[in-house]
Amino acid sequence: MAFELPPLPFAPNALEPYIYARTLEFHHGKHHAAYVTNLNGLIKDTDLEGKTLEEIILAAAADLPAKQAIFNNAAQVWNHTFFWNSLTKGGGGQPGAKLLARIEADFGSFDAFKTEFKTAATGQFGSGWAWLVEDQGKLKVVKTANADLPLAHGQKALLTIDVWEHAYYLDYQNRRPDFVQAFLDHLANWSFAEANLG
Repeated sequence: MAFELPPLPFAPNALEPYIYARTLEFHHGKHHAAYVTNLNGLIKDTDLEGKTLEEIILAAAADLPAKQAIFNNAAQVWNHTFFWNSLTKGGGGQPGAKLLARIEADFGSFDAFKTEFKTAATGQFGSGWAWLVEDQGKLKVVKTANADLPLAHGQKALLTIDVWEHAYYLDYQNRRPDFVQAFLDHLANWSFAEANLG
């Protein structure tokens, strides 16, 4: 069965004024949709057809560069779906007690985490992602380029921000740091992140 574009978990205008509906119209309706279409075309009539998205990502990651196109499109379908769930109306601020305690234990303080996350997100050269991950029982901030993702490195993603230019350019132009700050202050879905904890 072919993959389908998942609906956004919020109304297109729900995140305004931090992410406008027009940005989501392009980001979700064009970019994410294109990855889904491309992936379906790439795996049709192959041994990967019928496998889960995660299975496809790991199989393609184990056979690079031969399966680079499959990896890129499968990972971007996964990354974008995860990103939409990392956003919520009225988000940001501090996480719940369970996740906050883990962050304070592994980063020293919530402010130290935010500084590290902002540095990763703003310092990612070119296209990519910044993530809060769980790696062998410890929380870490990592950044990945292009379509790469924690799953390919044995890490469990908890939360992500997309720092490809199409994620923020209509709203923030070249001001990536402002987009990252808005994510942390107003958009980060800490309930989703906490639900992803092991």
